[in-house]
Amino acid sequence: MNLSEMSPASLFTACVSMSASIMLFQTMLNRVLPHEVKNYIFARISSYFTPFSSTITLIIEERDGMASNEVYNAAEIYLYNKIIDPDIQYFKVSKCSKEPNIRVKFAKCGKIVDFFRGIELIWRFVSEDSKNIPDIDSDNNNILVSREKHYFELSFHKKYKNEILNFYIPFLLKEAKIIRDEKKVVKLYTLACSSSYSSIFPWDFINLEHPSTFDTLAMDLELKKAIIEDLDRFLKRKDFYKKVGKAWKRGYLLYGPPGTGKSSLIAAMANYLKFDIYDLELSSVKRDSDLRRLLLRTTNRSILVVEDIDCSIELIDRRTANHGIHPHFFPRDQKITLAGLLNFIDGLWSSCGDERIIIFTTNNKDKLDPALLRPGRMDMHIHMSYLTIQGFKVLAENYLQVQYDYSNQRFKEVQDLIEEVQVTPAEVAEELMKSDDVEVSLGRLARFLKRKMIKNDEKGIEIQKRKKMKSCDHSTMNSNGKLTEGELWSNDKVVHA
Repeated sequence: MNLSEMSPASLFTACVSMSASIMLFQTMLNRVLPHEVKNYIFARISSYFTPFSSTITLIIEERDGMASNEVYNAAEIYLYNKIIDPDIQYFKVSKCSKEPNIRVKFAKCGKIVDFFRGIELIWRFVSEDSKNIPDIDSDNNNILVSREKHYFELSFHKKYKNEILNFYIPFLLKEAKIIRDEKKVVKLYTLACSSSYSSIFPWDFINLEHPSTFDTLAMDLELKKAIIEDLDRFLKRKDFYKKVGKAWKRGYLLYGPPGTGKSSLIAAMANYLKFDIYDLELSSVKRDSDLRRLLLRTTNRSILVVEDIDCSIELIDRRTANHGIHPHFFPRDQKITLAGLLNFIDGLWSSCGDERIIIFTTNNKDKLDPALLRPGRMDMHIHMSYLTIQGFKVLAENYLQVQYDYSNQRFKEVQDLIEEVQVTPAEVAEELMKSDDVEVSLGRLARFLKRKMIKNDEKGIEIQKRKKMKSCDHSTMNSNGKLTEGELWSNDKVVHA
């Protein structure tokens, strides 16, 4: 019987019967066949109804496991200079202070067409809000932020596969490096507000606008030259580090009194190398594992800084054992150990990146554990001393806009005082900023140095008195070796026995 000869009622009955049979068959498949087998069957059936495609699509994700994807970063930089396609309707536009140009980025999904050796390549930027993969704080199981998944799709004809992989991708990496170097703006990173270091973005940043350079640093000329030569040598030694089996990194320890220019030297190094700075506050990090995660979230060609490391945390390891302090006496949320910090500096995890510089600063080098200071961890120890004559010449030229003139009586007076008084570059710079007149500034500085000399002399007399009192206390000890006064002096503080 033809369909045209069937009555409407018969046709409806046949459709209902067929639908029931399909539903019954589907139910049986769901109960009998495993999920993987069903997917395979449906995929094979679908392939017969899908026209054969000659296009290959590469997926370039933002991250490769725990590390960033260099190809994604390169594509991002390279394609930002080609955002002219009308298919892109949403952009992100921003500009930071002191940047000459605005920055244009992708906001949502969009397509860009590129050509390489006559080959058409279709780029698509995809942004997915992965609400089903929340960022979890492992300490209290609170949902912090929802991750956003970013990736690029690169489509082209399949016959160009080898040419794209072997020539276009290397070309992309090279072009991105050129663009990055031309438009490089040094950034200063700090830990984000989120307490979860498993987050994709644990660092927040701003542009580093510190104007310090090696030309403006008030320090010994020979020391300045030695630092510059060491940095230049480090940059040129990629093959050397690989040859000798060492991670391509360098460690610097900056130590000296406050105000001697440690922070300014770090900024000068970053501006000289065009390296970003990661300012790591150890007291904000809870565990050794967090240190490793943070290290993996830093980029190559960067400087990792831990300022005042002797004051940041009390390391739980040999120092606690030497002083008889049990680790349980430390706060529960502080679990950073000396071993974890050492592994962070030069262990296996420290090799996860190239062209990295690690800088520790301290006001008192003697307080640091010797294990932190050995070569391979802190390769170069730089003493930031009080102001020298050479340093004062730099300050005079920078702040007073005059060449140092030894025949000038004021200059000679200041020089003689600097040779006698321990004064920091920061203190002298502050005095020089109080007037635009050269003679007035030098006169104020001379009076300041004289007052400081008198104050230092009084302080020296007080120290001598304390030493004398300490000597007298020791002379009053009885035959049992106990102090009859019941007190002893230690580090200029009175401790009751």
